[in-house]
Amino acid sequence: MAALGFDAMSNLPTTGDATTSDPAPGPPSHTPERQEAGKFTTGSTMRHVIVMTATGSVGLMAIFIVDLLNLFYISLLGQQELAAAIGYAGTILFFHTGVGIGVSIAVSALCSRALGARDRAGARRLAGSGIAFTAIMMSVISLLTIPMIDPLLTVLGATGTTKSLAARYLMITLPSAPLLGMGMAFASVLRAVGDARRAMWVTLLGAVATAILDPIFIFGFGLALDGAAIVTVLARLTIACVGYYGAVRIHDLVERPSLTDMVRDAAALGAIAIPAILTNIATPVANAYITAELAGFGDPAVAAWAVIGRIIPVAFGAVFALSGSIGPILGQNLGAKLYPRVLAAMKDAMVFCIIYVLTMWALLALGTDALTAMFKLTGSAADLFRFYCLYVSGTFLFMGLLFVANTAFNNLGFPLLSTLFNWGRATLGTIPFAWLGGRLAGAEGVLMGQSIGGILFGAGAVITAFVVVRRLSLRDQARATTA
Repeated sequence: MAALGFDAMSNLPTTGDATTSDPAPGPPSHTPERQEAGKFTTGSTMRHVIVMTATGSVGLMAIFIVDLLNLFYISLLGQQELAAAIGYAGTILFFHTGVGIGVSIAVSALCSRALGARDRAGARRLAGSGIAFTAIMMSVISLLTIPMIDPLLTVLGATGTTKSLAARYLMITLPSAPLLGMGMAFASVLRAVGDARRAMWVTLLGAVATAILDPIFIFGFGLALDGAAIVTVLARLTIACVGYYGAVRIHDLVERPSLTDMVRDAAALGAIAIPAILTNIATPVANAYITAELAGFGDPAVAAWAVIGRIIPVAFGAVFALSGSIGPILGQNLGAKLYPRVLAAMKDAMVFCIIYVLTMWALLALGTDALTAMFKLTGSAADLFRFYCLYVSGTFLFMGLLFVANTAFNNLGFPLLSTLFNWGRATLGTIPFAWLGGRLAGAEGVLMGQSIGGILFGAGAVITAFVVVRRLSLRDQARATTA
């Protein structure tokens, strides 16, 4: 695995000190401000994991609740084509969300390391450059996607009225992707400094706006799917504004970006952001393949997949939040070279993941019939949704472990490992298993096949993550001995 970073650590952004040749967490600031140590470098690591995840899950689930509310209100119109259209559109939009998450991972990792090393000036500069990069990248990708809407929907298997509806939804929502990306980046700055409460409110208020405005635009104004799309744009605007207020106005932790600083920080941000983006878009690639496979079983299967794709992130929102929440914990302790605390935080995160997923699996099994009725799923769509909740959703445990391992790779200076495991799961762990499952057991086999591949790669990623941390610790011990 040397090519993936084990023997090339000096080429990746790690935290340095005066006795080593490692680069600092991003380009050094002109006059680093030495502040107090990061808040995650002391106290119970399990407490930090629980507090950050609990508050982070509320905020992150708010993003998923926005999509879930849109789908719920649309389902009340009783047209299965509308639900399927959101399923197709959501698959494409997920790519843009993955890019935003990737850059926000870089912002969080570098800012938390700088804060852990007591360099607040460096953290401010990196935050400003990172948020500017987020806005630029999301804008470019959105502009490139718009002329590709029709062929992309065709590849996914959308046809007829469903395809036209999905295209309209995308035309309205795509231009607002930069707002969502910036909101996530601002929230990552707040998490890096340890302000989990304000990071939570960034996306929570976006969900509140959706809950209030969706019925007004969908039913009150009679705009149906167009109304849901417009509300999505307004929710993203809310997220960006609330994030700006917390990170800039309250903490003053975002320096106004300059072209000089952006050029200076590009390498440090790109070293984490590019692999993280590649890592995060692996999931929408896998979902796109699953969508295309399920399209062969008709709109009912895609409609069920659309509901699954929005129920599961809400149900397992704490697992998604866990991957973002432990990043600053790992980053600050890495910056302070507290390797036992890095290991402890990883173990605590995995214990939390196991307990949470098993609990939610039980709740989903008990609430399957109620959820089926809520989204008005009938026939084969209802059967597929029930199968997922009862038999497949529990395997999300291994997805959670993969998330934790990927966060460790991103924050410890091995982002290429994160890319390897996520793309391995999205390709070798998805395509052959889902294809074979579909041929043997229909739509249900597609979903079960995907989950089996996820189990294999999740387990492998966890083992590798612990090996990485132990090698980092031994390396620094050896250098300390020879210094």
